[in-house]
This record gives sequence, structure tokens and C-alpha cells, in this order.
Amino acid sequence: MAGNPLQDAVVYAEPANKQTATPAATAMIAQKGRRFIPLVTVVQTGASVTFPNNDTVRHHVYSFSPAKTFELKLYAGVPAAPVTFDKAGIAVLGCNIHDQMIAYVNIVDTPYFTKTDVNGKAKLADLPNGSYQLKTWHYAVAKENYTDMQTISVKGSEQAAVKLEIQANALIISK
Repeated sequence: MAGNPLQDAVVYAEPANKQTATPAATAMIAQKGRRFIPLVTVVQTGASVTFPNNDTVRHHVYSFSPAKTFELKLYAGVPAAPVTFDKAGIAVLGCNIHDQMIAYVNIVDTPYFTKTDVNGKAKLADLPNGSYQLKTWHYAVAKENYTDMQTISVKGSEQAAVKLEIQANALIISK
């Protein structure tokens, strides 16, 4: 519906100089109530994700996406090793046993990323001075690898507000 906030939109800033930092700590996507929690996860390229199963049933987690192909065959508890996401893109996750289970991992080539909250708001804090491509993605309106972008500049400690509007099958960014 027009004018409603959009939760779980991924917002990230890629530095123009393409320098990237070491990936942050391991992320986690749990399975509970025959759902993946969270629905959308964003990680830096090279980061690992654990997949604890908090259900009383076993799950078979997989992705056949070009960004990451893997399978964690039927298991309960926590798999022995996390999965490393080493290529930028979108990995769509599923459970081979419970077809309704779906989640998304957005793998980005930058340490500067966030997601919108339930109010549709997001904040990228502590961006170093420089020029960036501000990119956005949302699973409900974007093709698998589609992002929209705009150039932003960060100078000193100034703050800038950017309003993002997503419309049916189109993403519009306005300042």
C-alpha cells in the first residue's frame, strides 16, 4: 500500500575507492516455528552464517542461488560448521522438507550496510569521509540481483537524510 513503511529493505554504501574491511563476526539464521529468523540477512562478502535449528523437527537447508550454492542435509541442533558466503549477490534459502520456509541472504562487498526496521527507517553510521554508491534491495519488489543506487558524499561529521520510496516493481530514490 502506498505510503506504508517497508521493513527488511537492505541499504548499503559501497565506497568509490572499493576498499573493504575484514568481514564482521558470524551471522545467524535460526529455524524456529518452521520459519527462518530473520527473513532477510545482510552480510559482507566472506562472512560466515550459522544455521541453528531450534525446532523439534529436522530441517534440510539449501540454496541453489548463483551467489551461494550449499546444502545442510537433515539435521537438528547446530550444524558442525557455518556456511561462508564468499560471492556478492542474493542467496535464496529454502528447506527441502518444509516448502513454505524461505529466507534471503544479501551478500555485499562493503562493511557499511543495514536493514530498514518496522518503521521503514535505517541508519548507516560511522561512514568514513568519501564518495559512495548508496544501494538498496528488497526481496518483495526486486529481481534477485536488482539494486537501485545513487551517489552520496560524506564530509566530516555531517548527517544526511535520504528518502527511499519503493513502488510496485520499481524502486525510486529521492533526496
